[in-house]
Amino acid sequence: MNTYPDWLRAVEQTYVVKFPLQHLATFGVTNIDYFVVTEPIYTAIDSAKKNLETVVRKGRVIAEQPSLITPTYALNLKGFSDDAYEYMRHVSQSYGANSPGILYQYRNEAENLEILSGIPAEVGNRISTDLKEKKNDLSVVIVGVDEFWDVALMKFIYEFTASSASYNAKEMRTRGLMEPKSSAGGIPQAAVNQIEEMFKSVKMGGSPEMLKTELDKWGVFEFYQDRFLNLFR
Repeated sequence: MNTYPDWLRAVEQTYVVKFPLQHLATFGVTNIDYFVVTEPIYTAIDSAKKNLETVVRKGRVIAEQPSLITPTYALNLKGFSDDAYEYMRHVSQSYGANSPGILYQYRNEAENLEILSGIPAEVGNRISTDLKEKKNDLSVVIVGVDEFWDVALMKFIYEFTASSASYNAKEMRTRGLMEPKSSAGGIPQAAVNQIEEMFKSVKMGGSPEMLKTELDKWGVFEFYQDRFLNLFR
């Protein structure tokens, strides 16, 4: 019995022809143009078209500005399994309830699909050369498997995030954003800055409920309780 999943075989056959020349932005949104190049799945039926045509899926991956979270914050997020929360409790006990981590959030905006002549490797190289000539540094060309093209894209996102994480963390540390703030319960300075902005927003008519929810997620309502209640006096 073959228990080796097809998606894993696809991952092993996936490779990047052109990798972005820049890291994920630490203090802004990053837009990455992607081109996923595959051999059409229909060549398995019509072998006459094998090595003659290639599918190119074009789109954009948008990475939101990285943000800091802590185990306490993660434990107060909704929608995860009991096992996931148990893992975060383990992280909290091992590294501390307020140990900072970087949260990355992405969305995929697919644009179009084209059928081009040539085999995937050749087409991928042509696209890569064109992007380099246009100096499109925030672009990626991936060769993958047709029915698992989105798996190929996810593989790239994981690898790109991993390659950027140390750079993003260094920039955050340089600005003191990961430093614990004892007067605010030990949460990172970045969280303190965010909370301060939310207090300003409430004074200008923003939602106090959102502020209260955020304070609870960080587990620091007791440190801000008097100030929060003063908003209603």
